[in-house]
Amino acid sequence: MTLQEKLKEYQQKRKGLLATNFYNLETLQGVLIAASRCHAPVILQLTRSSIEYMGLREAVALARRSMETFEVEGWLHLDHGDSYELVKRCLEEGFDSVMIDASNKSFTENVEITRQVVEEAQKYNANVEAELGYIAKLGQSQMVKTTNTTVSEAVEFVRQTSVNTLAIAIGSSHGFYKSEPHLNIQRLKEIHKAIETILVLHGSSGIPDEMLQEAISNGITKINLATEIKDTFMKALKQTLQDSDEIDLRKVFPNACESVVDLLIHKFRVININ
Repeated sequence: MTLQEKLKEYQQKRKGLLATNFYNLETLQGVLIAASRCHAPVILQLTRSSIEYMGLREAVALARRSMETFEVEGWLHLDHGDSYELVKRCLEEGFDSVMIDASNKSFTENVEITRQVVEEAQKYNANVEAELGYIAKLGQSQMVKTTNTTVSEAVEFVRQTSVNTLAIAIGSSHGFYKSEPHLNIQRLKEIHKAIETILVLHGSSGIPDEMLQEAISNGITKINLATEIKDTFMKALKQTLQDSDEIDLRKVFPNACESVVDLLIHKFRVININ
């Protein structure tokens, strides 16, 4: 089943499909062990920095073979692609889905770049995601209140680009929250009613379980998770190193990996309550 087909199926069932970033072998295995135990499909995401760290072909091969090993239904997605060139490289390497993030540009520029990516991705039968509105990235202010995605913007953006999935700004942000987040569920309902496009929630790390479930019930289908994975892994690793003089990474990494498994099992259960 293609990712687009799975997303449509989940949209109709009002279920959430988890999209998790991975950074090395251990975080990848943590995600896939959890998905296997929960019998859940998963989207594996790579950013430019992860690709540069692991190598594009190496990361793709690792992800594909690992999904086979753990017998998990999954897809490979470029998260926050920042250029047409990077998107094209990922498509050529067999990514199932790519995101072009031009949300920091004007509406017109965002439309133009996204439309180019959609046209290119059609050659590969690949899914395309874009972002519309202000979703604070790491280091950016989370205090902006006036740039949630509007219904009219979403309708026009989809009309002009034919994008498959759309990350909308409804109050979430990337990284850690400095105060309890509040999602604009009413705006989500309005956008979901106005367009058939799959809606994506970025910045799910730190959002309360009940709020995630409410977002899914009202139109969110794809849920991105990254910061909590890194944080969980590193906290467990630091604790292990603090309590031991062990220098064999093959002995200290498994505990950190298991902490990611526990996190992801919880997330899979939260988003698939229906």
